[in-house]
Amino acid sequence: MPRFHLPENLSVGQTVALPDNIVRHLNVLRVRPNENITLFDGKGKAHAARLTVLEKRRAEAEILHEETADTESPLNITLIQSISSGERMDFTLQKSVELGVTAIQPVISERCIVRLDGERAAKRLARWQEIVISACEQSGRNTVPPVLPIIGYREALDKMPSESTKLIMSINRARKLGDIRQPSGAIVFMVGPEGGWTEQEEQQAFEAGFQAVTLGKRILRTETAPLAAIAAMQTLWGDFV
Repeated sequence: MPRFHLPENLSVGQTVALPDNIVRHLNVLRVRPNENITLFDGKGKAHAARLTVLEKRRAEAEILHEETADTESPLNITLIQSISSGERMDFTLQKSVELGVTAIQPVISERCIVRLDGERAAKRLARWQEIVISACEQSGRNTVPPVLPIIGYREALDKMPSESTKLIMSINRARKLGDIRQPSGAIVFMVGPEGGWTEQEEQQAFEAGFQAVTLGKRILRTETAPLAAIAAMQTLWGDFV
């Protein structure tokens, strides 16, 4: 059943006019009137709905019932991702959401190739949030993870809650992920850019309470590392097994 993000409070029996972006998507998918779709609000609720009107520029749907399936991971993972270039960041965001990440914090570290500020940063954040929403539509998630405003590396370290399990991908002073004690609360996981962390950045992370983890003897690319690690966390502590 096609799924669409509609950030509104819905009630059974209500008929709702769908926004232009959903209308366009419905027509691309060749959905027909009287077919059922799912509308989710991004905050955890989803409703089954029946299309009552579908035209080129207009669509309406009747809310049938609230869906009760919970597709969220039991793990609360915030991914701190140093901004990567080109489509790598888009890929990381999309796949990390599919794997169950709770929030994404983009950061600018010393070896970042991409530097964003002002209007460019705002446009990129909006695009990233759209990618996250699309990943939720595809993967069946009803809660949309926020892409937080871009901040510097040092500020990101200062903002991390002290009670969370803090992990940084690094080959220095690293332990295997399987040797980390199962977290009882939130997990903060930090991945560097294409050029990796500087020695100073790693030291600052260790002083902030981060533990270095590795996923074997091979060095993973910046777009591969978070996905492999999140999948491993879901296998060790989450809902993959």
